[in-house]
Amino acid sequence: MVHVNFVRKWIYVLLAFILVLTICLWKEPRRGFYVSFITDDQANLGHLRLWRWNSLRQETVQDETINGTGKLHSPTNTSHVAIIKPPIKVWNKDSLSRNLSARLQKARKNYLHMNKYRVKYNGPKYAAKSSPQKVLCQLQKRLNFGMITTSDGPFNTSEWETYLPRKNISMEVGQIGRCAVVSSAGSMKSSHLGEEIDRHDAVLRFNGAPTSGYQADVGQKTTIRLVNSQLITVEEKKFVTDPQYNSGTLIVWDPAPYHSGIHEWYKKPDYNFFKSYKNYRKRHPEQPFYILNPHMQWQLWDILQENSPEDIQPNPPSSGMLGIALMMNFCDEVDVYEFLPSKRQTDVCHYYQRFYDQACTMGAYHPLLFEKNMVKHLNRGTDEDIYIHGKVTLTGLRNVQC
Repeated sequence: MVHVNFVRKWIYVLLAFILVLTICLWKEPRRGFYVSFITDDQANLGHLRLWRWNSLRQETVQDETINGTGKLHSPTNTSHVAIIKPPIKVWNKDSLSRNLSARLQKARKNYLHMNKYRVKYNGPKYAAKSSPQKVLCQLQKRLNFGMITTSDGPFNTSEWETYLPRKNISMEVGQIGRCAVVSSAGSMKSSHLGEEIDRHDAVLRFNGAPTSGYQADVGQKTTIRLVNSQLITVEEKKFVTDPQYNSGTLIVWDPAPYHSGIHEWYKKPDYNFFKSYKNYRKRHPEQPFYILNPHMQWQLWDILQENSPEDIQPNPPSSGMLGIALMMNFCDEVDVYEFLPSKRQTDVCHYYQRFYDQACTMGAYHPLLFEKNMVKHLNRGTDEDIYIHGKVTLTGLRNVQC
């Protein structure tokens, strides 16, 4: 009899335990939950990577219930629930070359060995990262934003006087408020940023990036177009006849030997574009078309090297970085689109072509990795803007107090 009572007691205890467990499991799905994912960055904090995981800001939402009519109803005594959005992936401003793919690391080392432009940098190296304010002052004080003029030999001849613009470029573009720099990255596709871009006072585009057929993503306004010498030399016929080049102000740049004189560069340009330049000016004499003084590219390169923790490629900065610097000089504020990749990041090089190469984002010939580090360091916008829109906001250099 005692044995039977003992068994009954244990059965009752077991049933009670099952009942409590059932109630707990039933309530659990009704509660909010948070799952923590450990990323590689968190697992190895000492190893810097190309991307950094940052949390979006916390949002507070009002709790809503469904009333008897089947409609959402907010109770009188509202409760508030904090919703923490998941981490987002944005560019890490402390990225290092060792985080590149093996192919791109090898390309960087090859360019360091080749040193085509005879770079002999004697400035500060591997110093502690300067503050954004200090970097802005370096850009403001040390960059020569001038264009080639008839006072620059060997352009001081009657022949060149008929081709070079008579107005200084600062007089041509004036003082501009808000500007947009639109990269040609493949991630511009499906961005739906066209209307936002066109609301800027001025828009800079690069090389042969078209707007026709892509207005919804890249807009249609073009105030300045920065082109490289290879484009106007190799594709001269298309450059002269394609109407997309006929609007706004054109600026061409050509890689020069490191801090060489203009005479040396003129005798041996990277691409002998001078004839192509003259042909275009003959056909479109009224359009402003400037030649960027080659000193500027290496002045900018020096600032990049000074603020980088390792040797950067001894090649000129990219068109993207040159264009950003130019617009920071012309404008009060500059929004740069898809220079730092958004959530749409892709290995497609250009939104208007189907050519794949990771180097278009991470860099091989140009020191793109270190350019992106600097732009992220100077960003006044939010990581959310970068992640969603690929947008970085930079202050204009004339507003910087040094």
